[in-house]
Parts: sequence; structure tokens; C-alpha cells
Amino acid sequence: MFKEDNAKIRNQILQAVEGLSDEKLNQKPSAEEWSPIQILDHLQLMEKTIAKGVSYELTKEDSHKAIKKPIALTVSRSFKVKAPKHVVPTEEFVTLEEMKERLNASHNLLYEVYASAGSEQLKQKSMDHPVFGKVPLFQWFPFVGLHEKRHFKQLEKTLSKLD
Repeated sequence: MFKEDNAKIRNQILQAVEGLSDEKLNQKPSAEEWSPIQILDHLQLMEKTIAKGVSYELTKEDSHKAIKKPIALTVSRSFKVKAPKHVVPTEEFVTLEEMKERLNASHNLLYEVYASAGSEQLKQKSMDHPVFGKVPLFQWFPFVGLHEKRHFKQLEKTLSKLD
């Protein structure tokens, strides 16, 4: 079930940054790379965007059925995907405590959307993805966890550069 998988990767991410100073977490390894806090910000922005998008699609009459997509490929960092503008992280200093609150809020929103949707609706409707095209709504929930696995690798690499 996606909830356990999503919770597991989220816990790994939070454990990776636990005990680190806010200054360190807001530090970028280079001008082109995201800081650890920016990676976390991207994750909560993405989760919130997906939750709101799925919620919107559920209300639409003309949301079309789509075939299952190979979303497991999301975990591979062998190909770069430029983050859409609305999920690009902030440049502002953010404390870990504040980011944890944002992550918790986005997680709760995603679960609320899932709980309010009927399984048949989730199979019959879809939402656009920049790489996969139309993705059935039921696949968006596990996609969040796969997307976080992808960025967990990035987070580990980023943290190792800051030591």
C-alpha cells in the first residue's frame, strides 16, 4: 500500500536531516544545486500540487481514463527533469521546524484527497505529468513516494558535500 511506502521514505528523509543546524540545511553545495532545505521544500510543494491537482481532476466531468504508466522509473536519477516553476523551492532561509510543518501539511492534504476519492474515480480519471503524459489518478499517490525516493538520493549526495 502506498501510504506505508510514502511514510517510510518520508521518515528516512527526516532522519537524514535530524540534528543538523538550520544554517547547514540552508547551505547550497554550489550555486546551481539546491540546499537540503530546498530539496525538502520541493517535496512538499510537489506533494501539495499533486494533491490539489488530483482533487481538481476528481471534480471534472471530462477527465479521461489513461493507461498505467511506468512510474517506477521516477526513482532513477540517470535522467534529469527540470522542476516546473510552481515546484521550484524558495531561496529564503527556512528552519527545519517550519519545513517539517509544511511537509506534514502536504502529507495530510494528500491523504485527505485519497480518503475522499472513490477507487473507481481514481481508475477512470487522469492527470497530466510532464514526463509520462496522462497518468491515472490512482498512480499519483505512490508516485509521491517514488518522487521522494529520487530526491532522497539527491539529499544524501548534497549532505555529503556539506561535510
